[in-house]
Amino acid sequence: MSISTNIFATPVKAAFVYVTPIGDHGWTYAHHNGVIHLKKVLGDDVIITEVENVPEDSDSERVITSLARKNDIVFTTSFGYMNPTANVAKRYPNVKFEHATGYMPSKNVANYQAKFYEGRHVLGRIAGGMTKNNIIGWVASFPIPEVIRDINSAFLAAKSVNPNIEMKIIWVYTWFDPGKESNAANALIAQGADVLFQHTASTAVMTTAEDKGVFAFGQASDMRKWGPNAQLTGIINDWGPYYVERVKAVRDGTWTSADSFEGIKQGMVKFAPMNQKIPTDIKNDAMKAIIDFAMEKVDPFTGPINKQDGTPWLGAGETAPIADLMGMQFYVEGIESQFPN
Repeated sequence: MSISTNIFATPVKAAFVYVTPIGDHGWTYAHHNGVIHLKKVLGDDVIITEVENVPEDSDSERVITSLARKNDIVFTTSFGYMNPTANVAKRYPNVKFEHATGYMPSKNVANYQAKFYEGRHVLGRIAGGMTKNNIIGWVASFPIPEVIRDINSAFLAAKSVNPNIEMKIIWVYTWFDPGKESNAANALIAQGADVLFQHTASTAVMTTAEDKGVFAFGQASDMRKWGPNAQLTGIINDWGPYYVERVKAVRDGTWTSADSFEGIKQGMVKFAPMNQKIPTDIKNDAMKAIIDFAMEKVDPFTGPINKQDGTPWLGAGETAPIADLMGMQFYVEGIESQFPN
């Protein structure tokens, strides 16, 4: 006779709310891949519901409420779902909620996010070595701390290997709009940028880079298919193991609210294969940085670092307090673009 550790008489019902299409091949696609991994591991112990293209407005609270009525745990996977998640959680205290990239935990709301800025540091070192024009461009979504952290981390890393680097930033104020993303990429290229970053969800920046003969980095997923020549590498967000851990905790009755902030060491931040066009010395430097992160030997935000206006932020050898990372709302010194209002 076997004894099950599953305290649920029926499978755990887990729901996932996405801000963009599953087929964006970026942010949401990475979460969907995590869900596929969850189902593969837990099988019949979990029933999954996914809702895509949910805007970050009052409609999201309606969707989250609907899912809370039918599920044991609800994962809300975009920053703008933070307040709606908190509101619904108060009305459904017996349901567990997990909010990605937020900072409003409660008894039944946990927060999870990845140290994407570690990956951006690695990409920044590559960008600093690969640019011929000494100009790198960034197609940015919304000026939330996560995006600001990534911009600052990449710039500091690029500057550390190329003191002449400039970074130009265009804010598109959307997570997913291929037209706007492509237009921003073209504008950056027109300004001289020959290496592009993005913090948006579609493959439009990558396809534009491929068409215009410049380099780019994939966002959240491997985008080589859309930029076989352009993609230098890219960050891959691996949410699968986290989703397995948290749904198992619901199944076993051990779930508690917590803040998860994992990076390269834990495997939540991974990298697409490196382009063969990257010279050996630049590739080796990037690989060393990845190993250093895995061994916790490096911190992208190690002083001395000033804010954009020249005021001191971190003294020599100081590293950024977690509160500064979670609430970052400034550019570092050297970025000339105006900080968004």
